[in-house]
Amino acid sequence: MGIRLVLVRHGLSSFNAKGLIQGRTDDSVLTDIGYEEAVKAGNALSKIKFNRIYSSPLVRASETANTIKKSFNKEQNVFYDKNLLEVDLSSWSGLSINEVKNKYPEIYSVWKNDPENLTLKRSDNTNYQPIQELFNQADIFLKDIMKNYLDKDDANILVVGHNAILRCLILSLIGKPTQGFRKIRLENASFSILNISKNKNNSYKTQIECLNQTSHLNQKIPKKIGDSRIFLIRHGETNWNKEGRFQGQIDIPLNNNGKDQASKTSEYLKEINFTKAFSSSMNRPYETAQIILRNNKELKIIKIEALAEISHGLWEGKLEAEINEEWPNLLKNWHEKPAEVIMPEGESIREVSERSVKAFKKICLSQKENDLTLLVAHDAVNKTLICNILSIDCSNIWKIKQGNGGITVIDIFDDPNKDHVISALNITTHLGGILDSTASGAL
Repeated sequence: MGIRLVLVRHGLSSFNAKGLIQGRTDDSVLTDIGYEEAVKAGNALSKIKFNRIYSSPLVRASETANTIKKSFNKEQNVFYDKNLLEVDLSSWSGLSINEVKNKYPEIYSVWKNDPENLTLKRSDNTNYQPIQELFNQADIFLKDIMKNYLDKDDANILVVGHNAILRCLILSLIGKPTQGFRKIRLENASFSILNISKNKNNSYKTQIECLNQTSHLNQKIPKKIGDSRIFLIRHGETNWNKEGRFQGQIDIPLNNNGKDQASKTSEYLKEINFTKAFSSSMNRPYETAQIILRNNKELKIIKIEALAEISHGLWEGKLEAEINEEWPNLLKNWHEKPAEVIMPEGESIREVSERSVKAFKKICLSQKENDLTLLVAHDAVNKTLICNILSIDCSNIWKIKQGNGGITVIDIFDDPNKDHVISALNITTHLGGILDSTASGAL
């Protein structure tokens, strides 16, 4: 039993088009482009059977939700929830970014660099923290969703909202990482998909399946916002991925499907003129990188040993059922508390995180302006890197999904005070459909 949340930001609005701050104003409506985006979103989602559609009551979100549902075979109502309202930015609504920057320079700096701690004044002159209020909204909405659906059969829930509230929903589900608000992006009419399931102790666990998916909008990759960009990709499928065997540092090659996934990834990224390329020292990511760069063979792929997959030690080559026979408690802890587990004659996820993050930081330091860097590695490695960027502990690796051939896009800034931004996470639409259908086997 579980919940699949499909989050959709509203289409391009009149205020978006003019570069104006919207906040909670209802003067901003969908543009013609915004309607087109909503139609495309509806077409892409039409094969998913949704149990319920929720929307912010603001007109730009409502128009998006009602346009999307026209593509569904089943007539469905849209349920409006005030907890999906956009962030309340008070007197900023209707102003341009430059107007706010010039009128409130100190406060604007907080909004850009530390929005979770932004304090504004209401019309009655009382102080409030808009992002903290938004997190409260998100918590109430999520609590209601889980109360109504988590104990029932699997449910697909469509949520149409706004940039800030959707970010807060995502961040709430992964533990509200410190200063996480600026570390993810959501484009107009983009999809972000999260899976929620119940633990045996009645708590819940979350997995981010994808963030900021825009391929249905004829925009394969969100536009670059950083000084340079890294494309973090998981290697293609192996037979052991397909069988669910723990492969770790045994150098299992790509199978035919894995080669096809790499080929499709190459085609999907054919317009990207990569300037640098790195790979784990193992063969399956290196071969994936070679296939992706088949039209750019002169670009050298630098192998990095520190990006090798986690060593499962005595577990390598075994199915989960086989591991459960000999190490049931350790396997249980691996699923529930992975950072506390050291594989028999292997390593811990914390050791993987330390070596992987160190290698990734070196790559980031080597980035030059406008570099487009390919980096192909493994499930556990990629997950620890993403956890680090999001400022969540590596014990949260199960909150992140990395499909074989999945693409994660990271924008890097030259300013050391600016955090990396995950502009898209686990794009797999080039391998199937909106939902990630890649192998869900062991690492």
